[in-house]
Amino acid sequence: METKSTVREQLLDHAIALMMRRGYNGFSYRDLSELVGVKTSSIHYYFPSKDDLALEAVRQYSDEVMAALQAVDAALPADVKLTAYTKAFGKTLGDGNQICLCGMLAADIDSLPDSVRKAVQAFFRANENWLAKVLAAGVSEGTLAVNGSAESSARALFAALQGSALASRLFHAKSRLEDVDAMWRKRAS
Repeated sequence: METKSTVREQLLDHAIALMMRRGYNGFSYRDLSELVGVKTSSIHYYFPSKDDLALEAVRQYSDEVMAALQAVDAALPADVKLTAYTKAFGKTLGDGNQICLCGMLAADIDSLPDSVRKAVQAFFRANENWLAKVLAAGVSEGTLAVNGSAESSARALFAALQGSALASRLFHAKSRLEDVDAMWRKRAS
């Protein structure tokens, strides 16, 4: 089987997937070595510590999410942008056995180093800022309604999406995420 990615890329991809399913404390370098087919000492070559691996995983994941947000057509109405966002967020759930990497790490925040904590916080802020802009545009267009400021509504919406991801995983039902999507649609009507 031909693989197009380097060992480092494979390690990162598997680490992200494992953390999305098990959290930071739920996997080891031994798990990665079995998945990628390298010795654990080889993993240490790329990522001297698990903290280094987690930080790079958050960076890569954040870059991918932010690139996807930047790819949303700026000319679309705000409600359509928000629908695209919730659909993309839903894809994060996979088969319902995982959640957003940074949402999962936020639950483990007390066991993470400060650098990873700051990277997770930056991810949350970036998503909330993007959502705030979309919500503000939706209010101006008349396509969305918010309670309070766009910023506080964005924080509440992002928190609701993260919470629905947890509940979707718990109940193996993506309908929990759809409930959040339906909530803002009803308010906009």
